[in-house]
Amino acid sequence: MQPVNVVAIITAKPGKREEVLTAFKANVPAVHAEKGCIEYNAVIDMDGVGGFQAELGENSFAVIEKWESMDALMAHAVSDHMKAYGAKTKDMLDSRTIHILKSA
Repeated sequence: MQPVNVVAIITAKPGKREEVLTAFKANVPAVHAEKGCIEYNAVIDMDGVGGFQAELGENSFAVIEKWESMDALMAHAVSDHMKAYGAKTKDMLDSRTIHILKSA
């Protein structure tokens, strides 16, 4: 079975990224404990890379995820801790785009 890769782009309302990241980081241990979670990590722009970088911007971050299966990802999406995280952060977000990907 091929792992499922996810790249989620989260854009917070201006000035709210750190607050969203704090809530995200508090939720990470529960996600890592989920059956089928291989990787789950928030990332932000690296400084000083140069002109070839397409920056996410000061209000955005990406979540890099890898799951053993689509079933594991779907269970994650409806877990109680993800529902609580979503409720806590929904008013702080401008947008959320989720890319679900497989190896080429």
